[in-house]
Amino acid sequence: MAIKSAENLLAAIERSKERPLDRVLFALGIRFVGEHVARVLVRALHSIEAILNATRDELLQIYEIGPQVADSIVDFSQSPQNQTLIQRLRLAGVKMTSVAVKASKNDLMFAGKTLVFTGTLTTLSRKEAQDLTEQLGGRAASSVSQNTDFVIAGDQAGSKLQKAKELGITILSEKEFRDMAGLPKI
Repeated sequence: MAIKSAENLLAAIERSKERPLDRVLFALGIRFVGEHVARVLVRALHSIEAILNATRDELLQIYEIGPQVADSIVDFSQSPQNQTLIQRLRLAGVKMTSVAVKASKNDLMFAGKTLVFTGTLTTLSRKEAQDLTEQLGGRAASSVSQNTDFVIAGDQAGSKLQKAKELGITILSEKEFRDMAGLPKI
């Protein structure tokens, strides 16, 4: 029984080394770097080295990265303690690069766009649609505002759809969203 538990523990440790880079970056506890910002940074720079070696100005060029986040990353990367931590994680076998291939500008259909999903989607879960939006360079928001570029309306859409109409925001059906995202027809 103890041998099996030890084997399970070792297997879990090995699996933890293969966590996506955005999860590793988030787990470092850098001030102002939450899950979403970590995904944005990894999508833009692809490795822990590129992120931590980026200058403040380089970080500010990334969509959704502001001065507080940029300053926090620069401060974190300049700390000898944090440099040692990164080195120890690397030596322990923690993955420090993204497996994602850098997408071309043409692959980023929603680059710089904010999308809001409302109603029930029939072919994708809400999480899948939001993840796809981020993979294609966009941002999935939870509420409609004047900064929203598209509202994707599923079945039984409610107040978000009404607000989008009032603000003159482009409304897409789930099928139109799938077509723009390049998903296969159903």
